[in-house]
Amino acid sequence: MTRDLPLPRVEHAGIDAWLVRLFHDIDEGNMPWLTALVRRCEEAFGPALVDLVPSYTTLLVHYDPLVMSGLEARQRLLVMLADLAPEDEVSTAAAKELPVWYDDSVGPELARLERASGLDRRGVIELHSAHEYRVFALGFAPGFAFMGSVDERLAVPRLETPRQQVPAGSVAVAGRQTSAYPRLSPGGWNLIGRTPVTLFDREREGFSLLQVGDRVRFAAIERREFERLGGDTTPVKERA
Repeated sequence: MTRDLPLPRVEHAGIDAWLVRLFHDIDEGNMPWLTALVRRCEEAFGPALVDLVPSYTTLLVHYDPLVMSGLEARQRLLVMLADLAPEDEVSTAAAKELPVWYDDSVGPELARLERASGLDRRGVIELHSAHEYRVFALGFAPGFAFMGSVDERLAVPRLETPRQQVPAGSVAVAGRQTSAYPRLSPGGWNLIGRTPVTLFDREREGFSLLQVGDRVRFAAIERREFERLGGDTTPVKERA
């Protein structure tokens, strides 16, 4: 998708960071611009670059103030923004596939999505697994990937009372977003299934299986296949 880039803003974010705000609204079309800016920053900052944190509409640029001054860092950002162009969305990289066992025992909010969408169980599963999602951001917990955009028929709000414990691998929906919990943690998203895939591993290069910009598909599997792949079938605990 090609579109005009709104006037960006470079905002002060501390003594060692600038926040580049490219867009106001969340949109899948933002991603080619954000990934292009990431690549440009990697080249322009070189050894002065500490970290880049992309989000739905922004890029946080952390730099080493002992290597580069704040004014120089800002100037480099302004120069690259002056002629920034979106990356070509055509990619030879295949979408990453996450097998999912959709079942009430591990996805207690499946029924909620049925009621909200007017679809039956099979329809909900097919709708969720038919779309190819983009990873917009990583956050909340190491390896937790915010992906979108979920079909509007499945867009239900977060739970009013979050769970104290959400099992690792739990696949969930909140609004137009979907994700999979990388490890046991609290959470308020609607659980609809579970993946046996390890999403965060300190022994893996980059730690997180999913990275910003990745394309992801969910593939429905039966319980037997889920167990064969090492999945944990322990039911989700009821909320207190």
